[in-house]
Amino acid sequence: MKRNKIMRGPFQFMQFSVIGLTNAGVDIGTLNLLLILFPTDDRGMLALFNTIAYSLAVANSYYWNAHITFRHSAEGNNRQRLAFIVQGVVSLGVNNFVFLGVNQLFQVLEIPRWVRYNTAKGLAMFLSFTASFFMMKFFVFKETKEKNRGKI
Repeated sequence: MKRNKIMRGPFQFMQFSVIGLTNAGVDIGTLNLLLILFPTDDRGMLALFNTIAYSLAVANSYYWNAHITFRHSAEGNNRQRLAFIVQGVVSLGVNNFVFLGVNQLFQVLEIPRWVRYNTAKGLAMFLSFTASFFMMKFFVFKETKEKNRGKI
C-alpha cells in the first residue's frame, strides 16, 4: 500500500498536468476571445476578462480532476466543494495578481499588447496551476485516515 501511494503522487501530477493543458486552452482561449471582441488596456476590464476565463477553466478542472486525478479521494461532499471553492478563489487571486502585475511591467517596457497579455497569462497560469495542484492534493481531495484504513 505504501509503495502504491508513493507512486500515485507523480502519476497524479501527470494526470493533473494533462488536464491542466485543456484548462490552459479554455483559459487563454477565452481571454483572447474576449480581448478580440472587446479590446482594452483598462485594468478593471482585464481583471474581469481574466476572472471569466479563469473561472471557466476552474469549472473544467473540477469536473475532470474529481473524476480522474483525485477519483480515489473525491467524495463530492460539501466539505470538498467548499474547499475547492476556497482553493479556486486563492488560485484566482494568484492568477489575477500575476497577470495584472506582469502585464503592467511589460507595458512599462513597451512590449506589444498581444505579447504582453499572452506572456503574462502564461506565467499566471503556471503559478496558479502549481498552487492549485498542491491545494487540491493536500487540502481539497486529501485522503482521510478512515479512507486509508479501508485500503489494506
